[in-house]
Amino acid sequence: MLLPADENFPKDAVEALRLQGHDVVWVRTDCPGISDRDVLALAQSGNRVLLTFDKDFGELAFQAKLPASSGVILFRVVPKSPGLVARIAVSALNKRTDWEGHFSVIEEERIRMIPLPETRDTND
Repeated sequence: MLLPADENFPKDAVEALRLQGHDVVWVRTDCPGISDRDVLALAQSGNRVLLTFDKDFGELAFQAKLPASSGVILFRVVPKSPGLVARIAVSALNKRTDWEGHFSVIEEERIRMIPLPETRDTND
C-alpha cells in the first residue's frame, strides 16, 4: 500500500509498515516542516492513504473540503510502549483494503470509517 506518514507518526510504526512491504513516505525525513495542507496534497498527488495522529486533517477534509479522497487514517492510540502503534498499524492495515475515500479512526479496540465528502474544485 502507498502511504505517507505525518511527522508525528512514530518511527517504529513507519519501519514496521515498510517491513510489511508498504511504500511509506515519512514526512519527518522526506519533507520535514511542510504544512498540513501540503501533507494532504502529497497524499492526494501520490494516491496515498495518509497516516496521522493529527485531528486537523479531519477539519481540512470535512470543514475546508480539501481533496482527501485517497483516504486519511487518524490514530487515536496512547503509545504505551514504542511498539504498540507499530503493532496496531500493521494489524489494521493488514485487515482492510478499503481505506480510500474514507476518514478512518483507529483506536486500540476498533476502527471507525466515515466516507469523505465531495471535495471542492481548488481552481474555483
